[in-house]
Amino acid sequence: MAKNKKKLKVIPLGGLQEIGKNITVFEYGDDIVVVDCGMTFPEDELLGIDLVIPDVTYLTKNREKVRGIVLTHGHEDHIGALPYILRDINVPVYGTRLTLGLLKYKLEEHGMLSEVDLQTIHEGETIELGAFKIEFIRSTHSIADCVALALHTPVGIVVHTSDFKIDYTPIEGEPMDLARLAELGKKGVLLLLCDSTNVEREGYTMSERTVGDTFEQIMMNAKSRILIATFASNVHRIQQAINAAIKFGRKISFCGRSMLNVVNVATELGYMNIPEGTVVDVDHINRYKPEELLIITTGSQGEPMSALSRIAASEHKKVEIIPGDLVIISASSIPGNEKLISKVINDLFKKGADVIYEALAEIHVSGHACQEELKLIHSLIKPKFFMPVHGEYRHLKQHETLANKLGTPLENIFIMEIGKVLELTANSAKISGSVTAGRVLVDGLGVGDVGNIVLRDRKHLSQDGLIVVVITIEKETGTVIAGPDIISRGFVYVRESEDLMEQAREVTRMALQKCEERKKNDWSGKKGIIKEALRDYLFEKTKRKPMILPIIMEI
Repeated sequence: MAKNKKKLKVIPLGGLQEIGKNITVFEYGDDIVVVDCGMTFPEDELLGIDLVIPDVTYLTKNREKVRGIVLTHGHEDHIGALPYILRDINVPVYGTRLTLGLLKYKLEEHGMLSEVDLQTIHEGETIELGAFKIEFIRSTHSIADCVALALHTPVGIVVHTSDFKIDYTPIEGEPMDLARLAELGKKGVLLLLCDSTNVEREGYTMSERTVGDTFEQIMMNAKSRILIATFASNVHRIQQAINAAIKFGRKISFCGRSMLNVVNVATELGYMNIPEGTVVDVDHINRYKPEELLIITTGSQGEPMSALSRIAASEHKKVEIIPGDLVIISASSIPGNEKLISKVINDLFKKGADVIYEALAEIHVSGHACQEELKLIHSLIKPKFFMPVHGEYRHLKQHETLANKLGTPLENIFIMEIGKVLELTANSAKISGSVTAGRVLVDGLGVGDVGNIVLRDRKHLSQDGLIVVVITIEKETGTVIAGPDIISRGFVYVRESEDLMEQAREVTRMALQKCEERKKNDWSGKKGIIKEALRDYLFEKTKRKPMILPIIMEI
């Protein structure tokens, strides 16, 4: 047992070989520290699912070891799963002021705020959690109050960059603390975990300030109403839009629930400065001339229920597109959202709006480091071992190549899968075994109650429709009193297919006669016979396989 305690375990439960759902477990002896706890949005095949969170079975089994959850910044893919996870593992949560401010809103919505111990930390501070000393290092990203972490463990220092870019001219605060990272590199870093999202892009990520310059140029020449859609969490981007609007005499209105939430939190905490008298309630925007107004909205990813999508589809109660409106979509598409964004852009053009999107102007810069910034981090930190994180498999593989070119031997680089365990001592690292990991699906109020079987049924129903067969039988004699009645949903329209339905009834009657040979109460056997006969008949006639539900009632 003593031998085991000398090893540090690093267990990613999400965020590897996928975008989003970031969560990493660090375990030493009887102490566990969790870094981030994010969610992701469902892919197309997850029909009806609202969001996807990590499977934390390993943490619930070891909940007495968990000393705390440490957050690097306030994006959904790093904090979004916390309201669900904290129900089972209620431990202190550590984060910067804005990160916890955004988390408070989420916990309040779930009625959990009073139950959770939130601990505010500041960049440059170090906290002790069991065997771990965790240092918070100033970082820059597309959200304010972002930190990288140095975990000082008994076997060595682990640096986790989380999401970052190196912005030498940030909108607020100072640049990333590269000097501290260099100091840690001189001391000797055992393991580096580094963001891989933009590893395929050469050069540097542009500074956030370039977007502000573009906003000003657009507003200087625009004579119409302007709508800007961006991520609600990008406080600096919103501030730059506000500054440009004030400079050119425009009033500002916010649209979308998450946008209002973030603006309220950021203003309360002093991360956003909005002069009095410049904000107009969305109910009163019609009192102003178009050239006097800027509307900042959510929906830059074309999400169906977001404000911009509803505006584009004329379904928004308060904002209607006026021909001549200028819409700026200040974001790049998250992989998988391209079709949704394209649809919104097309709808806006059809309504007579002009649309500026990323392909047309510098209205978005990434929050993630490109190759030259990643090279700088590797060169400063010079880790003994390296584990690329945050990206699909191709991103992790490209990051491996980059790290190898900078001098890290391939045998010291670990491309991990979620659930795999990386074990480290002061001089060695190896992948040893795995723990339960994966995804838990959230649908409405249900967490994890929708599994593969339910999804398979939903897919079946969406593609082939449903046939319900209702038969009423006399209990004593087994004779059919009523039916078979056939109800079709999403398969064929009954009135137009009366012959097919009549034949289907006949097939069901024949199947019922076969059922008479079976035991009186063998309902599942009888239903199976009916289902099989109908399935074969319908496939022969239509080459389709609807879901068939026989219902037999006894009287």
